[in-house]
Amino acid sequence: MDGHFVPNLTVGAPVLAALHRRTHLPLDVHLMVGNPDRLLDDYLAAGAARIAVHWEASVHLDRLLEHIRGGGARAGVAVNPATPVELLADALPRLDYVLLMSVNPGFSGQKFLPHALDKARRLGAMIRQSGAAVEIAMDGGIDRGNIGRVVAAGVEVCVVGSAIFGAADPVAMMAELRHQARPETRPESK
Repeated sequence: MDGHFVPNLTVGAPVLAALHRRTHLPLDVHLMVGNPDRLLDDYLAAGAARIAVHWEASVHLDRLLEHIRGGGARAGVAVNPATPVELLADALPRLDYVLLMSVNPGFSGQKFLPHALDKARRLGAMIRQSGAAVEIAMDGGIDRGNIGRVVAAGVEVCVVGSAIFGAADPVAMMAELRHQARPETRPESK
């Protein structure tokens, strides 16, 4: 976050580099910044394995996706809640994943916006029709009350912050969320 595209500031490339030196886990970067092209090289050099740039902040999305992939990372695009997924049709062949925002980016603890589920279903149909191998991720307001519906809508990666880190027992909450995401435990499968 750069204090411009969204009002808050957050982790920069030096912190990512420090984390990269301490773990073998892949580091996933969601750039909520204006002019993401000016920061890509810093995050690639810091060890990002995945980088998502916002469609709304990317004047030359194709160029950015090529730059991310050329730097050895998986390329993603994030879309705000009011941005139609249909705008991504021509970019799908160059994407590894799409990050659907289910809250307006910039603040943790926001309430999930239910219309994001329809966006996930529409995006899934677009991906299947295109034949591209694109993963669907969702970020914002995901918790034990909605994770089953999120996964049922076709989301493969759920970014969960407040529900885990605000829980009395984060490890138990993670286990519960994983359980709720399994098809056989979702209410619509019974």
